[in-house]
Amino acid sequence: MNNHDNQLNSIEHKNRKKIITKSSASNDTPRIHKRRKLVCIGTSTGGPRALQTVLTSLPESFPAPILVVQHMPAGFTNSLAKRLNNLSRISVKEAEDLESIESSVAYIAPGNFHMTVSKSGKQLVVSLEQTPPLNGHRPAVDKTLESLSQLRDYDIVVVIMTGMGQDGTKGLLELKRTQNVKVIAESKESCVVYGMPRSAIEANLVDEIKKIDEIGETILKYINE
Repeated sequence: MNNHDNQLNSIEHKNRKKIITKSSASNDTPRIHKRRKLVCIGTSTGGPRALQTVLTSLPESFPAPILVVQHMPAGFTNSLAKRLNNLSRISVKEAEDLESIESSVAYIAPGNFHMTVSKSGKQLVVSLEQTPPLNGHRPAVDKTLESLSQLRDYDIVVVIMTGMGQDGTKGLLELKRTQNVKVIAESKESCVVYGMPRSAIEANLVDEIKKIDEIGETILKYINE
């Protein structure tokens, strides 16, 4: 083998070494794990109009699923979902048992059913159940929030709006303990009934207090962080 061949072999060996080294370095680079986003809205008396204000303010490409718990008897939540769907840029529907939830869709808990969410592979799946009422309500905000406290790798935004009683406060206590969560409460000025928001505020569980027409933009602020 002559001198020229030796030089070529040496160059090829160095190039192969560079490629292997680069590939190994690439494989050793840690992946950045992106946390997913999720929104939950709880409301009661005065809720349908409040939901209309909030949901119609959100963009079509809203980057998270939205769970809605509205205290309402069986048979009324489906018509509420259809009306809000017609008015909103996002999709709004009554939740179905065992369906996977997606971004840009609001899922309203059916009347007379609790709505919980759990992980199934990479998806979040809704479960509807008729276990006993909580705080006199089925669906109950507390029940949904308790299920969210079991999730991992999610940033959660909870909105407590107009409504009588204290549904949502107990669930928020557990959620604040286990999750990265931001809580928005509707202000007294715009509430029809200031019970549910006041209960969460007095328990020191709320990050921001906003009038109803400011809640949509506040949700977006946290979701886009």
